[in-house]
Amino acid sequence: MLLDYESLKLLWWALIVVMWIAFALTDGFDFGIAALLPFIGKTDNERRVMINTIAPHWDGNQVWLILAAGALFAAWPLVYGAAFSGFYFAMLMVLFALFFRPVGFDYRSKIDDKRWRTSWDWALCYAGIVPPLIFGVAIGNLFLGVPMQYDEYLRVYYQGGFFGLLHPFALLAGLLAVALLTMHGAAYLMVRTDPNAAVHQRAREVLGKLALVVLGLFTLEGIWLWLGIDGFQITSVIDGNAPANPLYKTVSTDLGSWLVNYIHYPLSIIAPIMGLGGALLAFFMAKEAKPGLALLGTVSSVIGVVSTAAFSLFPFIMPSSLNPNHSLTIWDATSSHLTLNVMLIATLIFLPILIGYTIWCYRALWGKITEQFIVDNDHSLY
Repeated sequence: MLLDYESLKLLWWALIVVMWIAFALTDGFDFGIAALLPFIGKTDNERRVMINTIAPHWDGNQVWLILAAGALFAAWPLVYGAAFSGFYFAMLMVLFALFFRPVGFDYRSKIDDKRWRTSWDWALCYAGIVPPLIFGVAIGNLFLGVPMQYDEYLRVYYQGGFFGLLHPFALLAGLLAVALLTMHGAAYLMVRTDPNAAVHQRAREVLGKLALVVLGLFTLEGIWLWLGIDGFQITSVIDGNAPANPLYKTVSTDLGSWLVNYIHYPLSIIAPIMGLGGALLAFFMAKEAKPGLALLGTVSSVIGVVSTAAFSLFPFIMPSSLNPNHSLTIWDATSSHLTLNVMLIATLIFLPILIGYTIWCYRALWGKITEQFIVDNDHSLY
């Protein structure tokens, strides 16, 4: 199968967005439940109930992160190189936070000591908050522009630092990511626990509050993006089939330009509607004690928020605040035509296998996790 170069560039943009959405949906509730662990699990058995709702799947869910990062490297090598130059310390923070998950899940319940288990509970909480926060801050910085540029040999020069990433808009985006995935985790916890259990009721209360936080932060970010952030626009003619080179274009910046795509592509307005509507649905279904519909709402909200960021940035992947003309887009930051075609064939073979195996695992290991189940299987569960 050989698609033309322009179509492949568009297709790989869509595939990578879908992979990041899949990661946010699946590993998102793992992060969310871990973030809530010390707060709504009041007893050791309640915390073990929470852990065991995600225990069979968290490592499989993390495959989506590996897949998305690998696709980013293979499809957009310039973006991968610039990201590791600019966000290196932030990425290390994510990596070190993720280290706590396998160790915490495996060793937390091995020793019957309150201090030992409480320490691991907080470590897992840290691992549930830091990655979404960093990812959110990174996305926020994409809208602000990254302080990098290229020379004539396509060598990247990054002139920022870690603390430069902590712009208020970016921090707000990080808080939105944490609230969004924690809301998603609370809804999943409701689905997987007994409606009469105390932990279920606390998750229900937290879900309603977090849904309102997501609504507020998402709305505030949109208004700020519209009225307070200079957006980027390509002003030169782009040949989508031309060899990739980020130096062969001109880019202008103007207030509100990040929202222009919603005029050019009206159907993209569905994304922010899903983000807001899903959070509203989760809020009302939490009040009505309908966990299945609440989870549907959080799924919709996650898809909508991530898609909103993707549609707003399109076709930019990593804008440059130092030299807007050197911003990386889907047209000029991609691998070769042959590489994209070979990757597409591999994806069409292996992605359905991954999706099918994931669905089978969820079906095989589905069911309510109760405190009695924890007591009955004390030595075989996390």
